[in-house]
Amino acid sequence: MKLLVVILNYRVVELTIECLRSLSREIPRVPGARVAVCENGTGDDSEARLRGVIDGNGWGSWVDLSAIHPNRGFTGGNNFVLRAALAAPDPPEYVLLLNADTIVLPHALEALVDFMDAHPKVGIAGSRLEGPDGQLQASAFRFFSVASEFDRGLRLGAMSRALKRWGTVLPTPTEPQRVDWVSGASMIIRRAVFGAIGLLDEGFYTYFDDIDFCLNAQRAGWPTYCVPASRVVHLEGASTQIAHRVIKRRPDYWFQARRRFYLKNHGPFSAALADGAFLVGYALWRLRRRIQRKPDSDPPHFLWDAFRHSVFVTGFALRDVENPALRRSLPAVASSPTEG
Repeated sequence: MKLLVVILNYRVVELTIECLRSLSREIPRVPGARVAVCENGTGDDSEARLRGVIDGNGWGSWVDLSAIHPNRGFTGGNNFVLRAALAAPDPPEYVLLLNADTIVLPHALEALVDFMDAHPKVGIAGSRLEGPDGQLQASAFRFFSVASEFDRGLRLGAMSRALKRWGTVLPTPTEPQRVDWVSGASMIIRRAVFGAIGLLDEGFYTYFDDIDFCLNAQRAGWPTYCVPASRVVHLEGASTQIAHRVIKRRPDYWFQARRRFYLKNHGPFSAALADGAFLVGYALWRLRRRIQRKPDSDPPHFLWDAFRHSVFVTGFALRDVENPALRRSLPAVASSPTEG
């Protein structure tokens, strides 16, 4: 198999169908390409609806549908598909992790595969992400640093310009460019990378897993590139409802994933510096926002949540991110009064 496109559906069945519809025009352009859709524990009739659409449109020749329960997050859901695919007699040369909330634009798959074919030493490549209106989304990134965490919290224009060389978001390139990491919304991976570093780290559940994977690939000698000729529309945050335009309290698993990333990859000292830099910077921003009466577009309780999930409160032990779906699936245990 040349290419396997992996899509997880979780509470976005209509978006998944539209994503498949966009792929129906692009799959024929890449000989040996298939799509694997995993219904990732939504718990309703999503699997039946997807099956009906796949069969009704005649997509079964290039789409395979599976289902798991409960939800295993981005990492567990993708790994469920990847384990089977990589162990198959004809494993894919490339795997494209593609969000369900995307629309693949013409020649996007071709552009990624052609680039990877022409650059055998590249391990990972990402698409140029756009909004529905064509507006560019962040597509290419630097790895986090203490300076970038301070800047992310402070949001002071002059300071941001001074710290520009450490900023995490890079300008979207016009030609293929080496970067530190790309978004898992549309990320192609060479099979050899899995052989070198393994599958996605399921300890992340969802978020920061793409950064972790690109970092570990780079350390193993497999660089990452952004390929702007591959254009993908991304309806950001549709399944998790975490996006810059959505003002909603950030879930615990986001903070836990961030904490895990720093402790796993940089150690306790750097994790403490990163937490401290962000908390100081963000506290100063909240004070400045109030003094200057700037509009409040931050998630509710963000400073408190960042503090209570920091290493200063939770400690330095490396822990898995809590899967809320697993917690909800546990049977309720009735409490009984103690005797004595």
